[in-house]
Formats: sequence, structure tokens, C-alpha cells
Amino acid sequence: MSGTSLDGVDGVIVDLAASARFHVLAHRHLPFASALRTQLLDLNQSGPDELHLAALAGNGVARTYADVVRDLLGQVRADPGAVRAIGAHGQTVRHRPREFDGIGYTVQLINAALLAELAGIDVVADFRSRDVAAGGQGAPLVPAFHQAAFGRLDRDLAVLNIGGMVNVTFLPARGLVSGHDCGPGNVLLDLWCLRHLGQPLDEHGHWGRTGRLLPNLLAGMLADDFITRQPPKSTGRDHFHADWLARMLQRHGGAAEAPQVIQHTLAWLTARAAADSIRASLPSANELLVCGGGALNAHLMDCLRTDLPGVHVTTIDKASALDPMHVEAVAFAWLAQAHMARHTGNLSAVTGAAGARILGACYPA
Repeated sequence: MSGTSLDGVDGVIVDLAASARFHVLAHRHLPFASALRTQLLDLNQSGPDELHLAALAGNGVARTYADVVRDLLGQVRADPGAVRAIGAHGQTVRHRPREFDGIGYTVQLINAALLAELAGIDVVADFRSRDVAAGGQGAPLVPAFHQAAFGRLDRDLAVLNIGGMVNVTFLPARGLVSGHDCGPGNVLLDLWCLRHLGQPLDEHGHWGRTGRLLPNLLAGMLADDFITRQPPKSTGRDHFHADWLARMLQRHGGAAEAPQVIQHTLAWLTARAAADSIRASLPSANELLVCGGGALNAHLMDCLRTDLPGVHVTTIDKASALDPMHVEAVAFAWLAQAHMARHTGNLSAVTGAAGARILGACYPA
């Protein structure tokens, strides 16, 4: 998995036998090379010769994934033949479902054929476009996995993934699983930190914690047309980016404030958008399990706890054997397994698709 935060690739080797309960045998995080990261970031908007640059970037993503696979196999001392398939998400550079012609599109860059060639393992990729073709958002896709991994029969709970964007899954003890993207997660926090500290992220939220909340700015950002839209909905860097933040600072105050004040308020934006979604969609939830990079941001976690009194907010490893940083990679391994078994992987109640569909395309080794 490589998400909209663009910090690199997370890979796992996971045992998906029913008795194993998603046992992770090895994990590897590999940052993108600086030049490739810049190229991928540039491809989030139109530019000259973008088809050529996208093709080359797809090769670069495939090579990075192959390096992760090689390292993982080395950790467990296994040959490629020991692995049934690779679930390769690729790097999202455009996400515009239902737009333009009513179907729209979503683009995850990776040369899956090259990855199959380099790794010597079957590759399942392009998970989102089948759901989009069926009239869905193509995202979020993890709620079906969250149901399989974390669903409980004795309580209503929610799972919050805080990556570049934030998505929430609602797991009622009885009733339909639902979920949607809430808004920006680490993408704006990391952008602001890099701009003002020269660091890729605000470690544990220490810097943001030194700021203060700007209520008018927070209210203005929460009034954004995506955040207030009813689900099904999904988003990405197409909507939440540096220009969006600049407009918000100009319209609602904050342009002259200290940088840490903006960082503090951005953490509250992420937390409040998620908390509002939970209150609206599953007010009976008394537990929130948090995964993704945002789970490591102590300030952001405290904002969630403050905004959700009566809800036990904790990182996902406190309630399962999965590390918060492994969950999405395991989810795409699980979706690859579903594809190989000809099982459906989407939830139409989440994405708005016309029905359940088999997701992805297989590139044999």
C-alpha cells in the first residue's frame, strides 16, 4: 500500500488462513526516492507530457514495490513461490468518481506487469476502477476488511483510518456496515510541517500541540462542500491541497497567525470531521479503533478523545493483533485473496456502486 500521504510503501507478508486471523509474518516500510515522490506529487494535477511522465512513474512505483517484496521474502527466508499473490494498490494521483461523464475515473499508478516480472509472483492491482464502473466511488474499500477483522457481535464500534485522507467504517453489532471518507488527514498536516519546519511530519503532534485553536478557521474549513456532503463520498489530493488551505486561511483568518496555531487547528479539522461523521452515522458506537499514520499523532488522538466523550478511543493494536501501520497493507492482501477466489470485495452500501463486484485485475507471474 502507498497512500495519499506519499511517504512511501508499506508491505506485509500475511497468513490469511482462517485459523491465522490475519497473522503478519513480516513488515517493511520503504520511503519513495525523492525524485519519484516529486514526480508523483506533480502528477496530482495536469501538466506537460503527463502521459509519458505517468508511465515512467508507474515503472518507478513498481520497482519500489518489488524492492519491498524482495525485503519481505528475505525477512522470512521464503522463495517467491511461497506467496500466492501480491495485492498492489499503486499510487493514487487522480480520484474523480462520478464526475465529468457520470462515471468519472480513478487512477492508481503502478506497472503491475513489471511488478509481476520483477517479483515472480502473481499481482492483483487496479482494485478501485471496477467499483467506479458500477457507479460507485471506488473508495473506501477497506470497510469490508474491517468487518472481517474487527467486527463484533456484542457492540457497535467504528474504525478510523488516518492516512493522507481520513476514512471511517461503521461496524454495528447488527445491521449494514457503512463508511466513507471524512476529509483531509495527514496530507495538510504534513504539508504545513514541511513548509515551516522542513520536516516531513509533526512527530507525535508535539509541534501542533504548542499552538491554539482558531474557531473561525475551523468552522470555515468544516463548511467545505465535501465535508458537509452526504455519503457515499470519497476524496483525495484533487480536493484537499495547498491551494485549498491557502483559500481557507485567506477567507476565515489565520494567514497572519503563527504556523503552530494553524497546525493545531488542522489537527482539530481532522478530528472534528471524523467525530461529526461518527455522531451522525453511528451515535451508539462506544469504541473507536484508529489506524494509519495519524494513530501515532498523540495530539490528534487527544483531539478525538475530547470530541468523543463516552467513546473509548484507542489505537487498533490495543484491540487486535494488527499494528496500526499494517492495517491497509493487510487489507489489500485480503482483497487480492478475494480476487483470486472470485469473491466480491466492495460494499455497495459504502461506495454507492450498483452492487457487489469482484475487484482488481490479475497479472500472472
